[in-house]
Amino acid sequence: MSFGTPYPSHPLILDDIRGAQKMLSGVARVSPMEGSRYLSRLVGSPVHFKCENLQRTGSFKLRGAYVRISGLRPEERAAGVVAASAGNHAQGVALASSLLGVRSTVFMPVGAPLPKVAATREYGADVRLHGHVVDETLAAAQEYAHDTGAVFIHPFDHRDIIAGQGTVGLEILEQCPEVRTIVVGVGGGGLAAGIAVAVKALRPDVKVIGVQAEAAAAYPPSLAAGHPLAIDCSPTMADGIQVGRPGDVPFGIVEELVDEVRTVSEDALSSALLLCLERAKLVVEPAGASPVAALLSAPETFKGPVVAVLSGGNVDPLLMQRILRHGMAAAGRYLSLRLRLTDRPGALATLLGVLSVADANVLDVGHVRTDPRLGLTEVEVELHLETKGPEHCEEVASALREAGYTVMP
Repeated sequence: MSFGTPYPSHPLILDDIRGAQKMLSGVARVSPMEGSRYLSRLVGSPVHFKCENLQRTGSFKLRGAYVRISGLRPEERAAGVVAASAGNHAQGVALASSLLGVRSTVFMPVGAPLPKVAATREYGADVRLHGHVVDETLAAAQEYAHDTGAVFIHPFDHRDIIAGQGTVGLEILEQCPEVRTIVVGVGGGGLAAGIAVAVKALRPDVKVIGVQAEAAAAYPPSLAAGHPLAIDCSPTMADGIQVGRPGDVPFGIVEELVDEVRTVSEDALSSALLLCLERAKLVVEPAGASPVAALLSAPETFKGPVVAVLSGGNVDPLLMQRILRHGMAAAGRYLSLRLRLTDRPGALATLLGVLSVADANVLDVGHVRTDPRLGLTEVEVELHLETKGPEHCEEVASALREAGYTVMP
């Protein structure tokens, strides 16, 4: 197994991934596999979660980072390593470096979530905040590597990284030998490529399906063109797979071995995160929940047994709060509406009484009194309600109309 060559003249093979698995023994956890009764009923066959969100550092990134850094020559180790990341890769490189006794410097965007910055520091990295977007952070890390001689650890575009990530595929086949479809989130493509190499070598009948966020889906046009294309990514909650261009090394593997790459909406991502939290009791970040989003979006198109790789669980608590509310709205369990009242004592209490009878939970109430659209004695009330689903939303709106209120969405 030869590590350290960025662009090998030969493709990654199963022996590379088996070698990585031996290297990771006692370092990376064999992450658990959990069944999902809800998705199994939806798909019509068993669905299992491969819980890399429970991996050390909270994602699969430790696997590739450790294998990559292990393969450095002594003089490269002495120079230290550098990486650029907003979260998961940063933590993977930091811990892998600490375990191997290598000095690490990690550049993170100025706006990176504080829990991720703190975790990266606690794993032993020298964290430097630079730039407001990942491209600026990446440029700073590469400049640092040029100036200091530190080895730049790419998050996905290196065969050693892919070999490490591919150990997830070996574990899936060991834990669920009857699997027929593996669904995995795709950013740069390192995880999907590694899993595909491992799985197709041993079980060519198993389908490997990649999933990207619609707002950051560089693989579909790249696959259509036959080479990596750079796209302008739109904002997405799935920042862990928000990559504007596929990696050269993983692209060739994905093109050859991955059966399909699908895209999912923001609504599907938030609904998937909510399902993981409520039904499976698993904290999963939006990028990590992308395979679940694909299953929710088109359950009838997957042949089971299915394994969905939950690739990470590092989500900022403030973002989680917003996503959960978004997910509740997408599932029809959160209702926002406006209506007008006569501005007199007891009017709001009467309104709340109607909502109480309708069994709607009031989360927030807002008042607007100074608006040229309102009459002299009118007040506009904005309500945010928790409901029991789409049918209950309609029941609540109907109850308000029957009570004489004009409901505005």
